Amino acid sequence: MRRIVWVLLLLFAFTIPWEYSLDLGEPLGNIARLVGLLLLLAAIPALLQTRRLRVPGPMQAMVLAFYLWFCCTYFWTIEPLATLARLRGYFQEMMVVWLVWEFAESAGDLRALLRAYVAGAWVLAILTVANFAATAVAGQIRFVAEGQDPNDVARFLDLALPMAALLVNSERKRPWRILAAGYLLAGFVAVLLTASRGGFIAALAALAGSGVLLARAHPRRVLAATLALPPIAALLWFIVPHGTFERLATIAEQLQGGDLNLRRNIWVAGWHAFVQAPFFGTGAGTFVSASGLGPLDTAHNTALSIAVSGGLCALFLASVIVAAALWSISRTRGPIRWTMVTALLVWLITSLVDTVEESRSTWLLLALIALAGRLAVEEPEDLAECFPAGDLDSGGNVGAARRDLEISLLK
Repeated sequence: MRRIVWVLLLLFAFTIPWEYSLDLGEPLGNIARLVGLLLLLAAIPALLQTRRLRVPGPMQAMVLAFYLWFCCTYFWTIEPLATLARLRGYFQEMMVVWLVWEFAESAGDLRALLRAYVAGAWVLAILTVANFAATAVAGQIRFVAEGQDPNDVARFLDLALPMAALLVNSERKRPWRILAAGYLLAGFVAVLLTASRGGFIAALAALAGSGVLLARAHPRRVLAATLALPPIAALLWFIVPHGTFERLATIAEQLQGGDLNLRRNIWVAGWHAFVQAPFFGTGAGTFVSASGLGPLDTAHNTALSIAVSGGLCALFLASVIVAAALWSISRTRGPIRWTMVTALLVWLITSLVDTVEESRSTWLLLALIALAGRLAVEEPEDLAECFPAGDLDSGGNVGAARRDLEISLLK
């Protein structure tokens, strides 16, 4: 039974990046929601069968407290129906933190989950490029996979960039390495096509972190890739609409004195709503109503969204969750630490201009970070071998990572 759960967990991670591109309608919802429900239905009997439950870590405890606090907001919410709907969504999104903790056993499992997410990001990148190829018309500057929001697409793609760089270093089979390396270009091109300014800034941070990862293990390949950048940039200049580049070029202007695409007005309205109920909030899922905004608006800032709906109490719990993620990262070493630091930085950047606490990708990232921290303590040798600090030798054995580990053990 646990084997079925594990397969469903990998499928769940795979569908998260492109979930909104395949919506099956009510009552099933999008593909990730459907797979998540199947995953939960399989996980419960699997746990009953084994009669054991892994002791939760700080991340799992704080996520549970965060969810329970939002459940409490139902007693004072200004919109009971919206709060119930949001609580149902939160449960479906946050459960992955517990499921990964419970059913992922080894460093190989962590790598498999990273592969699954990068593979899903590949699907999203292909769908985005396909949309560009099929719908490019005069004046259109933003392209996105069907059913997706450009900012969400950019965020999903950005998170996969450091994961792909890690897999380039750790994969022993050439086809897997090629797919991981190819995503670094395909993912960035797809982010460029979305014309998401926040996503583009996060992509630059992700590529910088990925470059450090690759340079430590493949300095010659990084040099070759750097030499290939000018012709690639020239090709993109002629293919991508100039309006897309012009929109991205307004980043500095928007940061200095712009309204950040009307976000400042939303933030002002959100702040006014927050000061009306600063400690306990107005209830989960009530940001739009409390702020007096249109039904299609969002907070466009994760901290503000949490503060308005759950008050300072919820904001404190969210801060502790981030602190727990940093603590888990501090327990890791080598390339896995750098990967998680880069991915968390990407998440933090995008959280400033997007509402990301409602996204499954957020909770999957936190789950992976917590898993990496646990494995760094329980199986440090296997983790170092699975994600080596240096390149793999021709026989598929770990070279530099194993030597460094042996030296540290001798000390």
